[in-house]
Amino acid sequence: MEKYFQTFVNGYYGYWEYLKSEVLYPSWGNYFYWLIGLSLLVWSLEILFPWRKDRPFFREDFWLDGFYMFFNFFLFSLVGYNAISNVGVELFNDFLGLFGITNLVAIEVNSWPVAFQLLLMLVVADFIQWNVHRLLHRVPWLWEFHKVHHSVHQMGFAAHLRYHWMETIVYKSLQYIPLAMIGFGLDDFILLHIFTILIGHLNHANVKITYGPFKYLLNNPVMHTWHHAKKLPEGSYGVNFGITLSVWDYIFGSAYIPNSGKDEPLGFDHDEEFPTTFWAQITYPWSRKNHKSLKH
Repeated sequence: MEKYFQTFVNGYYGYWEYLKSEVLYPSWGNYFYWLIGLSLLVWSLEILFPWRKDRPFFREDFWLDGFYMFFNFFLFSLVGYNAISNVGVELFNDFLGLFGITNLVAIEVNSWPVAFQLLLMLVVADFIQWNVHRLLHRVPWLWEFHKVHHSVHQMGFAAHLRYHWMETIVYKSLQYIPLAMIGFGLDDFILLHIFTILIGHLNHANVKITYGPFKYLLNNPVMHTWHHAKKLPEGSYGVNFGITLSVWDYIFGSAYIPNSGKDEPLGFDHDEEFPTTFWAQITYPWSRKNHKSLKH
């Protein structure tokens, strides 16, 4: 028990020291300032080349989404997630040790060139995330958490990271074992992380980008607008589940782009009843009065 307590303490204070260094010491490997830089870049594109030209610079819920962005990217780990997840990993490894399993790695790729490792990491992680995203729409109790993300009525870059913190737990938990079984030799995935953040920002931005023939590979704002559309194809629980890559939706038949979707209403049925403040939104799934089933 003492070992787990020490792991918790080290995880908490270790992340606090990490966050201080991120804020106080800018560098090329600094996630904090990369997030700010990418956000300013995509916001500038929204201002200079708006797809929906009637939108103000500070669209509806701009500041709420901005807070979500920093909360989910940094503050959630600070308030305990990093420490608790470290304890979880320690417990899981000790559990495997009971069966004599000391190494989860099943595919050793650390001798591959860095570019190939990054590509494999992107493809594998994105496919897992695509499947988790489908679960968030299909499983009723998970959908209650995912409503936070779909409560956006005006697309903008910061809507990318507007989601309930429970989604972090679901995504990280379900992808931990598959990714741990691949022996990546990379210590820093910052290039991949920057790329996925940029694509995610663009997917939610008020810009019209389709990437030409690469639309069958990369997710894009037009495709993702239909993911957020209030009106879905009959009998569907969702479309266009791609996170960074769009290829999975084309392969498995969930791609849906009937038109540009420029003026398509966003949200879900009865979303006018959904709360509009941060605290009310993150407590919504546990509120008894909200346990009635709302359709997409």
